[in-house]
Amino acid sequence: MSAEPAKQPPRREVVTGVPRAGRRPPGHAPARSEISEQTPIGGVYVRSLMRSQLRAALTALGTLTLLVGTLPLLFALPTEVLGFLPSPLPFVWVALGVLVYPVMWGVARWYVRRAERNERDFTGLVEGR
Repeated sequence: MSAEPAKQPPRREVVTGVPRAGRRPPGHAPARSEISEQTPIGGVYVRSLMRSQLRAALTALGTLTLLVGTLPLLFALPTEVLGFLPSPLPFVWVALGVLVYPVMWGVARWYVRRAERNERDFTGLVEGR
């Protein structure tokens, strides 16, 4: 009789690695490498930032265009419709010298805050925060 070796189940191996939280070296984010290597995905990230900045700029420009573009229509209204000034000249000076600037300042402030927020969001995306 021949001694037949007993069939042993296949040896089970356990593969271990670095825990997921510590897998990436510090300061490394996939999006950053995609952008620096100019891959198609990195291009998508950059175009996304550019689109959001352009959208904010066009919104601010449109608001200012509406503001300044409607002033001639407002100045063309007869004095009787305005009713509170004896002549339209002081109203024009008040509108151009006083009322327009706070609105322009507000639109400019909104634009700067929006642009900074877009950049902050983009930086957070790139750095993986």
